[in-house]
Amino acid sequence: MALSKASFFTHLKILTKPHLHHPSPPPFLSLRRLSFATPEEAAAERRRRKRRLRIEPPLSSLRHQQPQQAQPQSRQNPNQNVNPNAPKIPEPVSALSGNRLNLHNRILGLIRVNDLDEAALLTRHSIYSNCRPTIFTVNCVLAAQLRQSRYSDLLSLHRFITQAGVAANVVTHNLLINAYLDCRKTDTALEHYKQLINDAPFNPSPTTYRILIKGLVDNGKVERAMELKEEMLGKGFEADPVVYSYLMLGHVKDSNADGVFELYEELKEKLGDVDDGVVVGSLMKGYFMRGMAKEAMECYAEAVAEGSKIRMSAVSFNSVLDALSKNGKFDEAMSLFDRMLAEHNPPRRLSVNLGSYNVMVDGFCGEGRFKDAIEVFRKMGETRCRPDTLSYNNLIEQLCNNGMLADAEELYGEMANKGVNPDEFTYVLLMDTCFKENRTEDAAGYFRKMVETGLRPNLAVYNRLVDGLVKVGKIDEAKSFYDLMVKKLKMDEASYKFMMNTLFEVGKHDEVLKMIGDMLDDDPSEFTTDLLEFVKEELRKEGREEDVVKLMEDKEREKAEARAKEAAAAEAAKASAKAAVSSLLPSKLFGSKGAENESDVVSEKTVEAISVNGELKDVEKESIGDSPAEFGSEEATKDNYSADIDVKGDDRAEQVTV
Repeated sequence: MALSKASFFTHLKILTKPHLHHPSPPPFLSLRRLSFATPEEAAAERRRRKRRLRIEPPLSSLRHQQPQQAQPQSRQNPNQNVNPNAPKIPEPVSALSGNRLNLHNRILGLIRVNDLDEAALLTRHSIYSNCRPTIFTVNCVLAAQLRQSRYSDLLSLHRFITQAGVAANVVTHNLLINAYLDCRKTDTALEHYKQLINDAPFNPSPTTYRILIKGLVDNGKVERAMELKEEMLGKGFEADPVVYSYLMLGHVKDSNADGVFELYEELKEKLGDVDDGVVVGSLMKGYFMRGMAKEAMECYAEAVAEGSKIRMSAVSFNSVLDALSKNGKFDEAMSLFDRMLAEHNPPRRLSVNLGSYNVMVDGFCGEGRFKDAIEVFRKMGETRCRPDTLSYNNLIEQLCNNGMLADAEELYGEMANKGVNPDEFTYVLLMDTCFKENRTEDAAGYFRKMVETGLRPNLAVYNRLVDGLVKVGKIDEAKSFYDLMVKKLKMDEASYKFMMNTLFEVGKHDEVLKMIGDMLDDDPSEFTTDLLEFVKEELRKEGREEDVVKLMEDKEREKAEARAKEAAAAEAAKASAKAAVSSLLPSKLFGSKGAENESDVVSEKTVEAISVNGELKDVEKESIGDSPAEFGSEEATKDNYSADIDVKGDDRAEQVTV
């Protein structure tokens, strides 16, 4: 049947419409498809998704943003090249997700169990893996190393991540500046601060200025700290009460009460009412310095009164405790400390920290109550505070200076159980006190233990040890420590002369000559002219002045013979190689005398090539190591050289024949 034009188009539209095919129902119905067993599980899943969206934006938003951001950039400057020397932008906190977050938590677990070596090693190994740690993970390891005064490890790890291209953030710079200031390298810290100002793609934080000003004050550079405060205000930062408290404390150390009150008035002028209690302790010390104890106690009463507008933190309380205990008000300090313990309710209220216990320990020791100081120190764990190496050293020093070595050694024994590692200062305190108590064996034991644990005593500590052993007549033991440390320390002329003089006094002239022989073998420059004259003078008393001259001549002759043997061995090897090459290139292949001369030239060049190759192989062995592939196939190497020379000889013969 024929269709009209209008009917045909209507029929065509119907045919081109997509038909919705409804899927056939499954043979069985799942009652709990994509559901949860309990409402709590569903709520937990919703919370998990919300957290993930806060850390990682949805992919749809990224797809919508990328074209919109890419088009304007391409229109602005399509040929713009990125400067490879431009500072890198640090990663945002959103990078801490997925496997990198798992790695972060794993490293934090190692830090909590005080395994900093493994934490640093895992961080280094992860740098070049497919799960690269974020700068936040690296900062956690650096901060843990800083807390335990492991400055060399901190600087080594920082240098490693810098070479690996991990972009540092402001926290990284703050940790590095803090480490330099703790090591009393204020110039290096200020230089790094200038580098942060000039090169970093971000500005310093208020914490940066707090660290710098506190470090400068602790190192006695109050004037430079005042200049840095003005620089901070000039950059638009608000007046920070913490910074002003550090500067006020610096003026207290310089006995400058006027500077304390000038800073307080300046802070009031900039902030109005000062409601931060961090400056109260320094202000009280200023009043005490002027002899105004009544005003100081009024300031104290106003700060700690019920309903006071002044906010008192643990740091604020500590400054007040220190002001009271050092100015004859220790009873008030004890009552305030009891109140702090009663109000301490973490995490809601933190009124006590490690510094609180350190201040009270100093206060008890200042009052001569050392047993109470030890008791307060051991109660630190009740408020979830952990002592560090500095806390132990502080109390051990107080006990050692007051004849309580047994209690100091008991505290030293507790450090391992608390997970605290002694440092050089700990061992030096115990060693010096043992010498005072005529316990030379124990003093030498502490020094030896310090060396065995990987710590590095300086030359002054070594000199005190040797001097103490010599005074009690233990010359052999002193000599054994000299042999132990001579390779690890840079001995000076006085140290060498002291040991030599000690050996001369007991008639051990041969030991001195042996020492001189070792010095000439290792570094002849250490045996100076003054030492030579000193040794000659002592040997002249025994009629053995020529022994040292003969020893020096023997050492020079041995070195000359060694150099001659090396040169002869090199010449013999060269001649042997030349003979081997000549045997492989017979003169009949060349057919004339000129060709024979040419053959000699070829042989010499081949020998030189072999020598160069041998030297290169030696360099590779030194740099790479003794691997089986390098040393296990000498015959194959010789065959390769022979085959190479045969090919060259055949080519040469063909050219001559033609």
